[in-house]
Amino acid sequence: MIKIATVVGARPQFVKAAVLSRAFSKHPEIEEVIIHTGQHYDAVMSDVFFDELDIPRARYRLAMRKEDAAESPARALGRTVQDLVQVFEKERPSWVLVYGDTDSTLAGALAAAKDNIPLIHVEAGLRSHNARMPEELNRVLADRMSRLLFCPTDQAVRNLKAEGYGRLSSRIFRSGDLMQDAAGYYANRSKPIPKVTIPEKFVLCTLHRNENISDNTILDRLFKALEQTATRMPVVMPLHPGTRKRLSGNGYDISRSPIRFIDPVGYLEMVFLLQNCRFVMTDSGGLQKEAYFFGKMCLTLREETEWVELVHHHCNILAGSDTEKITSTALELWNQDRIAFAPGLYGNGHAGEEMAEIILKNS
Repeated sequence: MIKIATVVGARPQFVKAAVLSRAFSKHPEIEEVIIHTGQHYDAVMSDVFFDELDIPRARYRLAMRKEDAAESPARALGRTVQDLVQVFEKERPSWVLVYGDTDSTLAGALAAAKDNIPLIHVEAGLRSHNARMPEELNRVLADRMSRLLFCPTDQAVRNLKAEGYGRLSSRIFRSGDLMQDAAGYYANRSKPIPKVTIPEKFVLCTLHRNENISDNTILDRLFKALEQTATRMPVVMPLHPGTRKRLSGNGYDISRSPIRFIDPVGYLEMVFLLQNCRFVMTDSGGLQKEAYFFGKMCLTLREETEWVELVHHHCNILAGSDTEKITSTALELWNQDRIAFAPGLYGNGHAGEEMAEIILKNS
């Protein structure tokens, strides 16, 4: 029996875990133990994803709370590592599997290394080349500790080889992207948001990254751009709890804003918004790809992106926090006819099945 301890804690990881858990379930020789770190701790940002995506319930629920991480990120990370070590010592997994670039990812990687358990990193090899981003540090460290590196793109493979991973004991696979699998699987299960009226034509916007919301100068520039855009076209923003807290602390009056704020939504509701929006504005890495999966242009509110192929293929435009560039580009995208996207940038929609087979062959 191959026992895989899967560590998850944030929204994109739940979606990816739904795909890979479904692939694991087809192999009776695989037992999966899901461990939820609690990084996303409220029901809307966490529990709803387990319910609507049919993810097996987490066997363990830890207590990494956002407020603890905000007060002392290192202390919160250390506690989570300690908790995970205790779980691993009890479960004795054959592998530990982590996703992406969150603090949960790094905690899982460190705990696996502590107990000398081979590590699988899904979404390996991504680089923003911005060392100030916590996510960049997390993904680089997780890659270095991993035995199996599942890369979603050719560029991710090139990044690892350029860093010398070809000379290490780890194995690199161009696996494709689990989010591509999810988009295809859940597209027909999307659902409108109850008791919320969405305009027939609108822009979907999300904003939550720490480098944007923790700096008041950047946050002010971004919201100036979003407000100016919202006076020209409907802008619908599912408001992340962290962003809401920051705006409230700055005295921002949400009720008087031209932006149409709504509460955070589940994945199937987000798919509905993606299917029906005109284009996407976001600082989310995952949503940049999801826009591509549903054939929508993306205006990225960051200076760089890990998903460089989207920029190269003109599916994604980087605007940073430049108010004028954001507003002018948004107007261009609003008036632009739908374009044909380059196909197959993230695999064939069977990444989960291929990853499960690779794990079996390497166990």
